[in-house]
Amino acid sequence: MRKNIGYLSLILALSGCSYDQMSDPVEEFPEFKGEVAWIRSFGGSGDDTPRSVVQTDDGGFAVLGFSNSTDGDLQHKSANVNDYWLLKTDRNGNVEWSRTYGGSKDDQGQAVIQTSDGGFAITGYAMSDDGDASNNEGFHDNWVLKVDRQGTLLWEKSFGFSGHDHSYDLVETETGGLFFAGFLDITSARADGYTEKAYSLTRHGVGEFWGTKLNSQGEIEWRTYFGGTNNDRAHAVTRAHDGGYVMAGFSESDDFDISDPRGSYDFWVVKVSEAGELIWEHSYGGTGIDIAQDIAQTEDGGYVITGSTISSDGDVSASHGESDIWVIRINAQGELLWERTYGGSGFDAAESIRPTRDGGFVIAGNSRSSDQDLNTNAGENDLWILKVDSRGALVWAQAFGGTDLDFGFDTMETSDGAILVVGESKSSDLFPLQNRGGTDLIMIRIE
Repeated sequence: MRKNIGYLSLILALSGCSYDQMSDPVEEFPEFKGEVAWIRSFGGSGDDTPRSVVQTDDGGFAVLGFSNSTDGDLQHKSANVNDYWLLKTDRNGNVEWSRTYGGSKDDQGQAVIQTSDGGFAITGYAMSDDGDASNNEGFHDNWVLKVDRQGTLLWEKSFGFSGHDHSYDLVETETGGLFFAGFLDITSARADGYTEKAYSLTRHGVGEFWGTKLNSQGEIEWRTYFGGTNNDRAHAVTRAHDGGYVMAGFSESDDFDISDPRGSYDFWVVKVSEAGELIWEHSYGGTGIDIAQDIAQTEDGGYVITGSTISSDGDVSASHGESDIWVIRINAQGELLWERTYGGSGFDAAESIRPTRDGGFVIAGNSRSSDQDLNTNAGENDLWILKVDSRGALVWAQAFGGTDLDFGFDTMETSDGAILVVGESKSSDLFPLQNRGGTDLIMIRIE
């Protein structure tokens, strides 16, 4: 809601004040109180889960995940195997349409964006070579789809080799194409003749960060990989402020493209140019296992990354328990500005981080703790949502769950200043919801 400045504008105009001397109107939102406005569940009698949510240009939401249900909200689905599941709701969480994409094998959707033409691009990993899928090179391949604003399939492309190749995130490029990031099984790729890097670098080991740039029709413009001789996986990507792309995930390696490893598994962040050239890479963490799950731009030209850590040394200044949510903020060159851990004495992990209009961030994940930064646990894992300020100080947090397994996967601040979070629940006592069977997709709006 914008302030009414018409009368003030008239006075300034009459006094000879030029337009560019006026202050921009300030957009105001209701005070955030952390109160649940509504909670919805979706799915069938099988397992239904989200991985990604975006607010759409009509004020509603698009949620991507995967499902093996064939009833309930998925009555149009015929096979009880995992298919990509794209759900479109209005601003109040009411279903407008639901679409599945896949074949006769395991297909798991991971990320959705709304593209500049009003449609959607989705990515994940798939084993099918039938149904909606035209090709599969073996096990899971990166599978990217473009659909219109009603979910009608426009094109689909599969990218992979004879091993397991996973795609986890994507962004739209400046020219209307797509860039997606994930994991390349380089051992199988080499066996299939994939040698797009110099020979000395094709000796990388278990897995690699894999970045692929497509044009608007899904055709490859370039693709390249980064990593070392051990396990390296990119889980998220954002556009770089000055062009190119910044990928975040984890690295177990200490050689080749990794210049300064910290320990067992590190947060690893890689910046590449618009042409796929390596600009910089940095490792962050301690001697334990540190795994990054998401990255977002910050308003000062840097980036914020979240995931989990079991370290209590190196870059990690504090440990609350078994595993903590870890957030780091870096500048445009990848230099560490600050880091924070959140959690209790149990196992806590983050899956998503998004900026908020006040300069802070909202984080979605899960927790088994009931102490320190948490004051309750309903049983097993609870969905955990946190709001922090621009320096990482905890502003607000709330756990949601029942006596079974509940996880948070993605979150965002809505255009009217609320927080929306999506996750999955296996609990039969998560009030006011009734479990439909297996795991259900849940959506919560907090104001």
